[in-house]
Amino acid sequence: MTESATIMAPKQHSCTRRTRVKLCGLCSEGDVDLAVALGADAIGLVFYPPSPRCVSIELASALVRRIPAFVSVVGLFVNADNTLFERVIDEVPLGILQFHGDETPQRCKALADRAGLRWLRTLHISPDTKPTDLDKLALNYACATGLLFDTLVAGYGGGGKVFDWSLIPAKIAHRGIFSGGLNSQNVANVIHRIRPYAVDVSSGIEVANAKGVKDYIKMAAFIHAVRAADEVSSAIGTP
Repeated sequence: MTESATIMAPKQHSCTRRTRVKLCGLCSEGDVDLAVALGADAIGLVFYPPSPRCVSIELASALVRRIPAFVSVVGLFVNADNTLFERVIDEVPLGILQFHGDETPQRCKALADRAGLRWLRTLHISPDTKPTDLDKLALNYACATGLLFDTLVAGYGGGGKVFDWSLIPAKIAHRGIFSGGLNSQNVANVIHRIRPYAVDVSSGIEVANAKGVKDYIKMAAFIHAVRAADEVSSAIGTP
């Protein structure tokens, strides 16, 4: 080797922008194992007793032990009281919190500080929601790690209903996590139109008329549809 080595410039290559994927409402070992095998970025566990997707603390703890490093475990709470929240936090090693009910910014921060974890805030979108409303909410929840946009339905989500994506102001849409009625047939549309940071699905990967029961073919189809949409967006130069 000579004393002065030539420094080679790195080769230029195209980079596919990857939309992150969260599969939510997983309830069994098979659900978790397949989600990991498919390359999901995050797995959502529901701790809301009225939900058909709710998991017990004991089951959640067992499921988390199956999840390898670099796959985020998201704990979803809906107006949880201190007792439930603290039991979950003490017994289930979560990676991030998702507040999915009517929690105030102060309540979210207090619980997140108690857990020592980052947190997401769900904003529920109705036909009456205005972009200015969402601007204000985004400002109120500025301490959140991220904002998740879901359709306002009875039962706080999982209703398979799509909201009007154009309601989300552009300055927060690209950083957002989009949910609400997504499935393998329509997820490419939101990726091409909005280019969100992430997408989140629950009912769209379930057996028809069986809430909480995941359909493994639909899970695989959803992940494939997201990756295919990313490839198309990169090929046509969508920012």
